[in-house]
Amino acid sequence: MKLTPLMTYSASLNPPQEVGRGPYGTRMIFEVTGGHFEGQKLKGEFLSCGGDWLLVDDNGVGHLDVRATMKTDDGELIYMQYNGVLHLNEKVQAALGAGGTTEYGDTEFFTAPRFETGSDKYQWINGIQAVSEGRITPGPTVEYSVYMLEND
Repeated sequence: MKLTPLMTYSASLNPPQEVGRGPYGTRMIFEVTGGHFEGQKLKGEFLSCGGDWLLVDDNGVGHLDVRATMKTDDGELIYMQYNGVLHLNEKVQAALGAGGTTEYGDTEFFTAPRFETGSDKYQWINGIQAVSEGRITPGPTVEYSVYMLEND
């Protein structure tokens, strides 16, 4: 198995809507307000109709549940959905509290995106499995490096 770069992306977020503590942890909903993505085979922007339904457990692990709509530069729509984890360590909490930045590797911030489109041009993306590593930047904004899983 090998990791092949697919794209990098940055998504801007509104401050969270705090649902509060429930039976599974603390739920916060972050609305995606925009952003952009770029890779060798695709480029475009995020539409402001997605979000992250984050659940933080008692161990300080955020369980991501994200859905977003991507619009390519040539006008095609791609739906992206992923789950993942974000360990809310001191570096992450400091960045979120002060509007700062984390670097890749500062914490476990990993996702497994899947994609869906009806576009003939981008049909190839329907059949891939991707993984990504994330970081936090001011905004609040999240940035990801996304890779396709492929056979050697």
